[in-house]
Amino acid sequence: MAQVRPMRADARRNHERLLAVAAEAFAEHGENASLDDIAKRAGVGSGTLYRHFPTRQALLEAAYLDRIEALAARADDIAAQLSPGEALVEWLNELSAGMIQVRGLKALLGSAVTDGSPAMVTACGDSLKSAAARLVGAAQEEGTLRRDVDPIDVLRLAHGVATASELADGEGTHIRRYLELLTEGLRP
Repeated sequence: MAQVRPMRADARRNHERLLAVAAEAFAEHGENASLDDIAKRAGVGSGTLYRHFPTRQALLEAAYLDRIEALAARADDIAAQLSPGEALVEWLNELSAGMIQVRGLKALLGSAVTDGSPAMVTACGDSLKSAAARLVGAAQEEGTLRRDVDPIDVLRLAHGVATASELADGEGTHIRRYLELLTEGLRP
């Protein structure tokens, strides 16, 4: 088994600086922020950026990993406070709102729930799928969610709700209404 060497101090600093600048750039310009600009703002060359993050997707995932993990963890917090059906809807509300509030997050989550996407095996995709699976399973056991609904279906629908709400007003004020309409159709 190959031994992984720890990152040199200068490489670690570059990595951290790139992540900080990328998060700012994605917040300002969305997922299509210029990678060359990110490298320049971080004080490194494009080659250094690509050594750390070989694709735009890899950089986007790394920049938002903490936020994705926090959204996934919220599933358990909410489930401890609400009934399974209510917990699922509340978590989907928070997830959808997060996709609108954090530029670039919707694109990242969209790729994480696309069939065959490499993002499905990343920490981002795995943590959200796992959280959704727990909530969906509990709601199905409670009898408030159809048995033929998969966790990936729910994540895709949340992406659609965020997109629809963003189209309506750009701020997500319609998320709860759209989730209510959606969950009516998901009941047994």
